[in-house]
Amino acid sequence: MTVARRTGCRPFDFERADERAAMGHLLGLIVERDQEIAPSDPPLMLSALVNYLGANDAGSGFYQLAKELQLLPMSASADEKFGFWVKQVKRLHERH
Repeated sequence: MTVARRTGCRPFDFERADERAAMGHLLGLIVERDQEIAPSDPPLMLSALVNYLGANDAGSGFYQLAKELQLLPMSASADEKFGFWVKQVKRLHERH
């Protein structure tokens, strides 16, 4: 994994629930820190650039954080979630 190679830390073991949760927590902290450094309205979620392992979009933690940040309705459908993720990725590419 790139993070392990670049930091010298051992890689996350995504077979373990606690390590998947730790990665989700880390990504949440990255979103918070990015908003402190480069606030945007509506907020951008830098973690949108991280694809869920074996999927073509973000993981459930991404969408849960979006709901907690009130960027996505609690009752969002799968299509609404996917559309939100696509918009986040597009805005991030425009920003960077």
